[in-house]
Amino acid sequence: MLNASSHDWSLFPLRAARRAWRGVADSLLPPQCMLCTATVDEPGRLCSACWPEVGFIAEPCCPTCGTPYAVPVPTGLVCGACLKETPPFDRARAVFTYAGGGRDLVLRFKRADRTDLAPGLAAMLLAAGTELVRDCDAIVPVPLHRWRLWRRRFNQSALLARELGRLSDRPVWLDLLERPKPTRSLGRLSRVERRRVLAGAIRVAERWQEELAGKRLLLVDDVLTTGATVGACSRALRRNGAAAVTVLTLARVVRAEQGAI
Repeated sequence: MLNASSHDWSLFPLRAARRAWRGVADSLLPPQCMLCTATVDEPGRLCSACWPEVGFIAEPCCPTCGTPYAVPVPTGLVCGACLKETPPFDRARAVFTYAGGGRDLVLRFKRADRTDLAPGLAAMLLAAGTELVRDCDAIVPVPLHRWRLWRRRFNQSALLARELGRLSDRPVWLDLLERPKPTRSLGRLSRVERRRVLAGAIRVAERWQEELAGKRLLLVDDVLTTGATVGACSRALRRNGAAAVTVLTLARVVRAEQGAI
């Protein structure tokens, strides 16, 4: 459980002042690239110099999990990981790899209070996942435990889901999933360890449990690493009657062996 020393309350006025100043600056200055100070045509864009620094994912990729292939492959070829163990979701797609400029974008948004990036990042999600968004009945963010939400003050997945819903005119069910069980940081854990830590940590909120039968749901998160978190969410949704679960994330971690054939 958190104690008074676990959060520096003295930073709150400073952060509020930064957000206020950013709002004033945005109204007075021309829009800037999401990664640098270069001027762009409109907010939520990358400049021509930063664009190549972001490893956008395109075909060919695994039709199930969206892992990019390093070489051309026959259409519909499923990756080895998905053949070995079928994911609990139907399909997953990501905008870019979690490296270089893509990693910088995620960290600015998630760790540096750059919540103003949410509309531009959501536009990238829509471009990368047009088919997934079109086919879903509702958009659902991956939840945070209340203590994690209290420390961070916002759920980055919920911000992305809300903006994606606004752009696509799809309903967003922000409170459908909940995370009643606090979990340790998953950053350095293996796939098996992550799954063990997340066991029972995510569930469908009681008031939604009778509403999911036959629904096609799109899960939104910031980063897909091993798939353990979106997998836990997908299983919870399936148990409560969801007909289909797809996943759309900003970034995905791609290891050398994943991108090879």
